[in-house]
Amino acid sequence: MIIAALPADVEARTVWRCLHDGTVSLSTAPEPGSTCTAQEVDDDAAALPNLWGTMGTFQGTLYQREQDGKTVYGTRNLPGSKPLFGFGVESPPHSPAHIGLGKVGPPRLDLYRNEFRSAARSTGIDEAWLRAIAHAESYFDAEAVSEKGARGVMQLMPEVVSDYSVDNPHSAKESILAGARLIKALDAHYGGDLILVAAAYNAGVGTVDEYGGVPPYEETQVYVAKVSKLYASYRKAIGLPARPMHLVPAK
Repeated sequence: MIIAALPADVEARTVWRCLHDGTVSLSTAPEPGSTCTAQEVDDDAAALPNLWGTMGTFQGTLYQREQDGKTVYGTRNLPGSKPLFGFGVESPPHSPAHIGLGKVGPPRLDLYRNEFRSAARSTGIDEAWLRAIAHAESYFDAEAVSEKGARGVMQLMPEVVSDYSVDNPHSAKESILAGARLIKALDAHYGGDLILVAAAYNAGVGTVDEYGGVPPYEETQVYVAKVSKLYASYRKAIGLPARPMHLVPAK
């Protein structure tokens, strides 16, 4: 656990789990501008369960800063912070978290025009947003199959295929419509916060709700950053104005 790796002279007994702008961090003092909750840590910190909430792990950096005349350590790069060292682990084997099969690149509006337009109209989902997810997930490959078992253009997991009565997950039409319906449900659940929608599409609603924001898995954080860039690119390509990903303030 990260707190176990703090310098030997640090006698932290409380670790603060802080939420800001949809992301979670750990700190030895409450972070300015974040919503933080305290969690007690005993001397045998290395044996404790991961304070992120599950045994998921991630890539990151531990920072040191001065706050209120004291030295504070945390995983968020706040103003005045100095990096101490990096750390990295993987998400749990059972997690659907992934970085996606598509890479950030120029937008593609030539594929499945009718399918995306129809799905966007029937669900009310922004076509640029739907295409950004498809681009990140499969790069529009209807035959794509991930190591996690996701299939098709929208990389539908088996439970999604079942929930949305998809007969053929490799049918571009069925996949895009089911993906749009899932995104619509996530959009309603998170009040239009697209950062959380992307995180939940990647790692699952249960994981995002458990962490109270984007989970600290490297795969999910890379995925969210990728989709965010693609969304801006697709909005521009379609001729739409830029739109913020966060439509509601983090709580």
